[in-house]
Amino acid sequence: MPTRAQLVLVAGAVIAVGLAPIALAYVQLGATPDAGIGTSDRPGEDVTRALDRAVFEAASGVPGNHSWSDREAAVATVENRLGPRLATLRTSGLREGVVHEIEYNETAAQAWAAEDCPGGPDRQFGDCEAIGGVVVQDRGGRTHVLGVAVDLRVTADRRSARSTRRIHV
Repeated sequence: MPTRAQLVLVAGAVIAVGLAPIALAYVQLGATPDAGIGTSDRPGEDVTRALDRAVFEAASGVPGNHSWSDREAAVATVENRLGPRLATLRTSGLREGVVHEIEYNETAAQAWAAEDCPGGPDRQFGDCEAIGGVVVQDRGGRTHVLGVAVDLRVTADRRSARSTRRIHV
C-alpha cells in the first residue's frame, strides 16, 4: 500500500502535467513583436499615427485664441500641449525594448514654410513662418498651425530607423 508521501508526490505530478499546457498558452499569448521594428517596412508607423493625433489636438483652438502678432505664444501653446504626449510616446515602447526619440526639426520646418506655404488666388492667406519646428500661417490676421516637423528615431534590439516627418494638421 502506498504511503501518504507517495500519494502527495503523485498528486503533485498530475497537477504539474495538467498545468503545463496552460503555462505554454500563457507564454505564447504574451509574445508581441517589437513595435514596428522588423515587422514593417516603415518602422515607427504607430508612433507617427499617435503624433498625427497629438499635433491635431494640440493645434485645436489656436486660431480662435491667437492673432498673427501673437504667433510665438500660439507656438508655445502647441509645444506645451504636445510636451506630455511626446514624453509618453518616447517611453511607450520601453517594455518591448523599443526606444522612440522625437525632436523638433527647425530646419525641416523652415523648408516647409518656405516651399509649401499654401497660397494662390482667392485665398486670404499670408506668410508662413517656422518657429522651433512648428509651422504657422497668417490667415485673416489669425495664427493657423499648419503642422510640426520632427526627427523620429526608432531603436530596437539590433535595428534603428531614422526619419524626418512633417506632421500636418
